[in-house]
Amino acid sequence: ASIASMDMGLLLQDDVFVDFFNTFLNLPVFGQTPIYISGMGRWYLWPELPSHLDPSPAALLAWLEKHRLPHFCKSSLCLHLVLCQKLLGFIRSGEAAELLNWQSADQWLLERCISGSHGMRHFRAFVRGTAGEELIDFWLITERLLGLDESDGSQRDLFLSLVHRLRATHLREGSSIITLCTTIAGSLLKAKHIQSLSTRREILSKMQEQALFMIQSYWLPKFFMHCKMGMEEEESCQPLLQEYQERLSQASWQEPSGLSEPFPMMHIKRSQGVSGPYCSPKAKAEIWALVKEGRDTQELKMATFQMKPERQPGPAGSTAELCLEKDALGSIPQQSEHPANTAFGDKRGVTFPGRPQSSAEQDPGNLCREKITDLLPSASLAQLPSLKKPVKTLDFLPWALSAEACAGRPFRDFLQCQNRSMETHLLDLWHDLEEFLPVVLDSSRQNSFFLRHLIGEKICKTYLEEDSIEKLPLETRTLVSLWNHLICGEFSPWIFRAQKEICKLLCCLYEEFLADDDRMFLQFMAPGSDVPMPKVPGRAAGGWEHFHLSQRMNQSLRLSQALHGTRSLEGISSKHWQLLAARDLQKGGSVQAEMKLLL
Repeated sequence: ASIASMDMGLLLQDDVFVDFFNTFLNLPVFGQTPIYISGMGRWYLWPELPSHLDPSPAALLAWLEKHRLPHFCKSSLCLHLVLCQKLLGFIRSGEAAELLNWQSADQWLLERCISGSHGMRHFRAFVRGTAGEELIDFWLITERLLGLDESDGSQRDLFLSLVHRLRATHLREGSSIITLCTTIAGSLLKAKHIQSLSTRREILSKMQEQALFMIQSYWLPKFFMHCKMGMEEEESCQPLLQEYQERLSQASWQEPSGLSEPFPMMHIKRSQGVSGPYCSPKAKAEIWALVKEGRDTQELKMATFQMKPERQPGPAGSTAELCLEKDALGSIPQQSEHPANTAFGDKRGVTFPGRPQSSAEQDPGNLCREKITDLLPSASLAQLPSLKKPVKTLDFLPWALSAEACAGRPFRDFLQCQNRSMETHLLDLWHDLEEFLPVVLDSSRQNSFFLRHLIGEKICKTYLEEDSIEKLPLETRTLVSLWNHLICGEFSPWIFRAQKEICKLLCCLYEEFLADDDRMFLQFMAPGSDVPMPKVPGRAAGGWEHFHLSQRMNQSLRLSQALHGTRSLEGISSKHWQLLAARDLQKGGSVQAEMKLLL
């Protein structure tokens, strides 16, 4: 709420906010996906506006404040920003220096390690599988819950969903939260019978404070030692360690005076040679065509499908994608573009839940593992594929919807404003199925057993019971098959079939959403301009520009999914230290660090 009420210009003076906001802005659900380089005060727009226009930074800030910031404040990225700010506040405090005997150099290095969306992903990867992971999950869910108004009908379903999630995971007997907050938790159990909402909120707030203090006082120091040891082994981190040693050697280190200089004047990079109409759906289709054709090109160079009777789990950070050509009940279309738990172009493996399988499912002839390869960063411009085949919105809609979950659900808000209750219901089902997949396919996740049953039962009761199932415009066979598996918390390939059917029903409305997003953007940036239909030709960007943009959005999606929970956190590797060395919050932060490492 405090972020939503602040002036956008003031928010952009905070480099940590800019880092999280850039990650959010580049999620591929939106039409316009700008990026801000705070050290230069420069905005880069994409798609670019026609070159005859002279866009105003003030107009851009007004548009961001009205059409992007409200969605950001509802996203998991914003929750991680708030947690990051609280951790940074503790690191900089005299309390931390006294409690942990930290010098200013220690505080400076830990700030570098944990700042931004990459820093928080690194921290969460470090505590994965420990009590620290449960403390962070509890803090994030509680922060979201306490920001909701239970009496508001539009927020009540989300509020109750979060309450049920807390009870099934963190507030059950034996959890780290109950162990840590035994006295307070006892009061909470008694408060179930108390009508006062404020009493329950106060108790949850106290538990959240205690969890945060444990994160700050115990897990942050352990993370700091982990970072120092990891950086010593990474050559690219040596300049950082050298500066750290210099700061340690000087008891009263003074920051260079250049850091106190005024912020650079904000401006927007002018377009060059852009004469066609502004049309984000066409630009997005061109990006997706490049990614899709590039992937197909790489697949031709590899051995095709490897058929094995038994599957091994995929590498850390990837989740299963099942590809059934035939099922015991009939044909199920392949979901080669399904973005579950991954960004597009990622490599995927297959993991099956431990349930009895039919003879058709056990037959390796009915299963295929799809090989999908990232576009190689070393590919020269001449090797980039040409945009030959036209791409339809349906081709990249799963990619966009996967990003929507991390972006505060802007498409859902659009559907509600259009009074599209059935389509909103279908979109909710798509996202609930998307949330279920990584939980059921990754048994190593914290509380995965409880969550798979909780989410599975929620989907069945909300969408698949007799009074609801008749209203859903999906195939009856699909809905019945979903019920048979999800009610037991089991994986089912029919999830992909259901999501594909939903995408077909939502496709035209997503096109309307993009057109509306363009219309709102032009109202601020170019008053009086008309938004052309997608069929109108615009400027064709170069192959290298498209590749760069596709990778920028891909990295934002991967990073956001990891923090949102729809993508497994990668184990700590040399890549984390290389990203730390490359990350400069004033030069694009986490997103640009990924690009620097990639290119």
